[in-house]
Amino acid sequence: MMNQNGILVHSIGARWTLPPVFHYKYYPQHLRSSTKRSLRVVKAAMSNTAGQVIKCKAAVSWEAGKPLVIEEVEVAPPQANEVRIKILFTSLCHTDVYFWEAKGQKPAFPRIFGHEAAGVVESVGEGVTDLKPGDTVLPVFTGECKECRHCKSEESNMCDLLRINTDRTVMLSDGKSRFIAKGKPIHHFLGTSTFSEYTVAHIGSVAKIDPAAPLDKVCVLSCGISTGLGAAINVAKPKKGSSVAVFGLGAVGLAAAEGARISGAARIIGVDMNPSRFEQAKKFGVTEFVNPKDHDKPVQEVIAEMTDGGVDRSIECTGSIAAMISAFECVHDGWGVAVLVGVPNRDDSFKTHPMNLLNERTLKGTFFGNFKPRTDLPRLVEKYVNKELDLQLEKFITHEVSFSDINKAFDYMLKGEGLRCIIRMGA
Repeated sequence: MMNQNGILVHSIGARWTLPPVFHYKYYPQHLRSSTKRSLRVVKAAMSNTAGQVIKCKAAVSWEAGKPLVIEEVEVAPPQANEVRIKILFTSLCHTDVYFWEAKGQKPAFPRIFGHEAAGVVESVGEGVTDLKPGDTVLPVFTGECKECRHCKSEESNMCDLLRINTDRTVMLSDGKSRFIAKGKPIHHFLGTSTFSEYTVAHIGSVAKIDPAAPLDKVCVLSCGISTGLGAAINVAKPKKGSSVAVFGLGAVGLAAAEGARISGAARIIGVDMNPSRFEQAKKFGVTEFVNPKDHDKPVQEVIAEMTDGGVDRSIECTGSIAAMISAFECVHDGWGVAVLVGVPNRDDSFKTHPMNLLNERTLKGTFFGNFKPRTDLPRLVEKYVNKELDLQLEKFITHEVSFSDINKAFDYMLKGEGLRCIIRMGA
């Protein structure tokens, strides 16, 4: 039977799945090139490398703030509850740049950065039953062990075992690195280290996805885009015809705006101190713009005047305490909900008058858009592939570079040019 996109499917119970043996000719034209490429890589990945050290190329950061160097690295086989992945596409996130610059934390170098990516499983370690060689996957900076209280709760995605840990630079199973370059162990980053042709990750931080997915698009769902999108559709949950204010129009904020647009919000107010971002934001559904620097009163008062008392929902995506306070205080009393996404500095504190809460405004926080990596990301990708969700990932991708030119991606980010730069690992 064909689904709405002309993809051959069969049903198992109540769930629709792709057939065990698939052919790219059944896929829509816009997916075929990525699918064919993936199929070729799957065949290569199925070669007899399981249990062996793989030598490949990786972009190693030897010093803070210095250009990455393409080096030959040795990638050890996966150990218990680990998988080794051939990375096909990766992208640069601001978090990579932040830690590459060694801002605000203890430096850990040499290191292989990268945490937004898509690839194919090359081999699996002992005890891994959910994945097999050839599976198409997204490695994720956080995880889902499926055993802890958080994973078993429908209300949380903050896994006790695998939630983000920026200080961890080795694998959980034995406290060792899986990378060696020039005879030295190389630090891992966020349990993913996707700026390498092969990487090793814990099974709980790997989401198996539809092999029909265009990997050069869905790789951006591993971090920032899902964070903003989920903050809107999973947490803020704006109703059709409602008003939403989004603070910060970077990639995460625009993903939040995209989520508000998908949800049917009638007014999406973008708040940013960089007016050059306003024109681009229109593509993501933003209908109005406010630059706090253009007003002599707090921006929450400006928004309240624009919306007859406040917006229905607000989403803060900057990490600025001032923006957080404004986002909370600009929502309407009685039903307004503010969602905090941005990560503040360690010593920051949030202050607002208790009456803002007593007047029935709601303040929420979110991590990774409340998506459970292994449970929810596959569903999100499936909806994107089947066009059940009007998510336009191509709008976020403003640059593409070959792996050998990975430092250009850093240049784009540092200059504030574009949103996401896709890095093609095979080029």
